Amino acid sequence: MELPIYLDHAATTPMLPAVMEAMLPYFLESYGNPSALHSVGMAAREGVEQARKTIADTLNATPEEIVFTSGGTESDNTAIFGIANFAEANKERKRHLLTTPIEHHAVLDPFETLAQRGYEVEYLPVDHEGLVDPFDVERMLRPDTLLVSVMHANNEIGTLQPIGEIGAVCRAQSVRFHTDAVQTYGRIPIDVRAMKIDLLSLTGHKFYGPKGCGVLYVRRGTQLRRFMEGGGQERGRRGGTLNVPGIVGLGKAAEIAHTGMQAEIARLTQLRERFMSQLTRAVDGVHITGSRTERLPNNIHLLIEGVQGEPLLLALDAAGICASAGSACSAGSTEPSHVLKAIGIDRDLARGALRLTLGRSTDSEGLDYTLKTLVRTIEELRALSGTSQALGSDPDRTAVA
Repeated sequence: MELPIYLDHAATTPMLPAVMEAMLPYFLESYGNPSALHSVGMAAREGVEQARKTIADTLNATPEEIVFTSGGTESDNTAIFGIANFAEANKERKRHLLTTPIEHHAVLDPFETLAQRGYEVEYLPVDHEGLVDPFDVERMLRPDTLLVSVMHANNEIGTLQPIGEIGAVCRAQSVRFHTDAVQTYGRIPIDVRAMKIDLLSLTGHKFYGPKGCGVLYVRRGTQLRRFMEGGGQERGRRGGTLNVPGIVGLGKAAEIAHTGMQAEIARLTQLRERFMSQLTRAVDGVHITGSRTERLPNNIHLLIEGVQGEPLLLALDAAGICASAGSACSAGSTEPSHVLKAIGIDRDLARGALRLTLGRSTDSEGLDYTLKTLVRTIEELRALSGTSQALGSDPDRTAVA
């Protein structure tokens, strides 16, 4: 077993050597601007279009529906502001927006900005597992609803939403539907046609591709005003010279991720379930958040009574284990996660959150070491804080309201 043991794949993933190998020629040989008409530029363009087709195929989309961006945040912003700006430019009177309180801030913050511009933003309720009920979507839709945005899987607790059902409700009412699939693309299958998705965001560094490169899927016929002004790249939908090496790497990573995906889902699910079962039997006062059935295969999110997240993470890191308390985009905040607040977790208990996210390098040996280290560390921290007395625990509990 080699250290460190990396269990923070929801934050980012290491680039695969095959991805780097695919990118290198576009730094050194086919380095041209893909908009140029000479041979070096056309070679770059060929690499871009091959990646576009690869990603489209994995989504059951067409290449023309794929827009390359700098990552998930830009894709989310482009989808949300693009729909709103197009509606305003065309004098549409729809000013009602629906999302959830557990979205990534790349979705929540644009919605808050639109609220300041006079839009009415409503938040779909989520249950104690973080699930949205499609009937609530149908109930809350209005004739003036412009856009619904619901993330495919939560980046903290790993709960998978019934995106296909929500998409069908929105399509039946002719309401545009966006999903942030940053945590799911490359990890579980996605079919934008079957799931009735109009706009979808993804980013390469979550599935062993490069940072700084992502995609916004835009269903044919979905009108939006471009968010990045500049040249006419991406069919006029996103100005700026394309990141050719990043796009090629993104395509290669997508190809690899979708080869043997079902076997990897089964492997990670088995490792996840084994770890959660062993930990809840070994330690009292450990609670699993999120859904036990509708869950990302690689996500383990825990609430640990009598323990604070920061000292726990530091102790694990000292032992060679890389973990997190939640979203890396909110690291350093002293406030409990907005996701845990939304699903009704007590403020004090939320401070004991721990997220372990598995990946290609994760194996049973590394998880056994993590389990032993985590059990010992919890006992030591509880002893230091004076909370080492027996704590009640229900191994079958999946969330704490």
